[in-house]
Amino acid sequence: MTDAAVHKFNSHAEFEAQLRDCVGRARLTLKMFDPDFSVFPLGSTETDAALRGFLAGGGALQLAMHHSAHIERHYPRFVRLLRDFNHKIEVRATARSLHHLTDSFCIADGSHIVRRFHSDHMRGEAAFDAPAATELSQERFSAIWLEAVSTLHPTTTGL
Repeated sequence: MTDAAVHKFNSHAEFEAQLRDCVGRARLTLKMFDPDFSVFPLGSTETDAALRGFLAGGGALQLAMHHSAHIERHYPRFVRLLRDFNHKIEVRATARSLHHLTDSFCIADGSHIVRRFHSDHMRGEAAFDAPAATELSQERFSAIWLEAVSTLHPTTTGL
């Protein structure tokens, strides 16, 4: 990422602010990776409203993770969102062979990114209107996505 376009952050509040900005800029695609999404505010009313607006406007959301248990237990709004927009949201779980991956990121429209260097820490950076800054993470997401399997289905049968 170039220094001119980078916004560094070190706290949970700063991460959430950058993430809200990234989601708010998305029009077509949101691609997110995190081991379990426990620090992403996917269960908040504000995030729910932003994602509903994004999806209703024609956007598509892809989430890749190691474990979905945190979302299932703590984010009922997101589970409802998944049920309401199941045709525009795809959630995949990584294979055990990828569980060593510990970074975390959100990419919007291939032009905006919020990235934490390690999922155990809040230190990271964001870049907006910077397609070149998203390239490495987009390639990483594509590789993760190919190795992952569908999870978090809107119904118990997955239909």
